[in-house]
Amino acid sequence: MRKKLLLGNWKMNKTVSEAKDFALQTAELVKFAEEHNVLVGVAPTYLCLDAVKNNVSGMIVAAQNCHFEDNGAFTGEVSIPMLKDLGINWCLIGNSERRTYDNETNEKCNKKIVKLVHNDMVPVYCCGETLAQFEAGETKNVVESQIREGLANLCEKCISKVVVAYEPVWSIGTGKNASKEIAEDICKFIRDILRDMYGNAADEVLILYGGSVKPDNIQAYLSQENVDGALVGGASLKIDSYEAMLHNLVK
Repeated sequence: MRKKLLLGNWKMNKTVSEAKDFALQTAELVKFAEEHNVLVGVAPTYLCLDAVKNNVSGMIVAAQNCHFEDNGAFTGEVSIPMLKDLGINWCLIGNSERRTYDNETNEKCNKKIVKLVHNDMVPVYCCGETLAQFEAGETKNVVESQIREGLANLCEKCISKVVVAYEPVWSIGTGKNASKEIAEDICKFIRDILRDMYGNAADEVLILYGGSVKPDNIQAYLSQENVDGALVGGASLKIDSYEAMLHNLVK
């Protein structure tokens, strides 16, 4: 049986001291998660990775991005060896904001994902459609392209290491929520594509929903058969809200 995963994406929020304060408050949260067989984690900024990693135990600490080259003239980028040196072995790839603002293409995502899995790291690959694409009925075409192109060139063993997050762009930070039925439909669709690409290994892949997830709706999303967890933005920034989501998803 697949575990549930609650993963907070802090985006460009929290100073180092604020991140450390959050981390120091996670002991009971992590204990509760372990008792209920739930994986929990956060993705801080690069500056905060070390502060969080050194002050939590039993919690996933993920980077928000990486480069596919080990080193070189790539100003402002961070490489996989740099992350591994900090003890980081999870990384978000293809977040909707990076696709929108930083020209993150499916091809570029694939280079990063292949490099991550070959380094025994866990990519959390984000996919999802814009409002215009949703209203035009193009959701599944967009998502299928993102999955087939972004998760190409892997093996069955490798794909089981990948986490996929469906995040409809039109419901991120807008207050508009995809229904639990939409979330289940697209997450199942993603699993079916992965099964076509990689066979039964698709059944091991954790598929998350992300898009205005909050304490009052997380249980409804995670009650769906193919929604294995949540990628959460704003609601993951405060420890009280994070704990509320964790408690509500195990009800």
